[in-house]
Amino acid sequence: MAGSTTEVLTGAGVLVAAIGFLVYASGGESLAPARGSYELRASFRSVEGVSVGTDVRMAGVKIGSVTSLELNPQTFFADARFTVRDGIVIPDDSTAVIASEGLLGGAFLEILPGGSPNDLQPGAEIEDTQGAVSVIALMMKFVGGSSGDAGAAEAQ
Repeated sequence: MAGSTTEVLTGAGVLVAAIGFLVYASGGESLAPARGSYELRASFRSVEGVSVGTDVRMAGVKIGSVTSLELNPQTFFADARFTVRDGIVIPDDSTAVIASEGLLGGAFLEILPGGSPNDLQPGAEIEDTQGAVSVIALMMKFVGGSSGDAGAAEAQ
């Protein structure tokens, strides 16, 4: 009898540790609603590499996360909704950019603040956006452009 109690307690301890690790790995955001934040919107040509839960950063500091991504059937752009922590004011002429952490790193939504004295209100849309740049498309353009330049140089 004492052996089965020990096994149950050990199993419960392992389960609690696994749940704790899951909460730690997810940053605790998926299990708890974002408190003390407000929502903004932006529309992008491409949100490649971004998904729900992706970081929203300003000056490299996480200030929120992406809460939804939907295709707009009228514009064929990706409409993104994201949260920003309360207390962080964003000028209404700011830019939202899908940026990359590096050549092989993940993508995130970066807010580049403008200089306007007016701030975005909760629910407002950031009008100035830049979508994701495909690394493969850039490499293909580079390879295609360099071979075309070589042919033009030989023709002269």
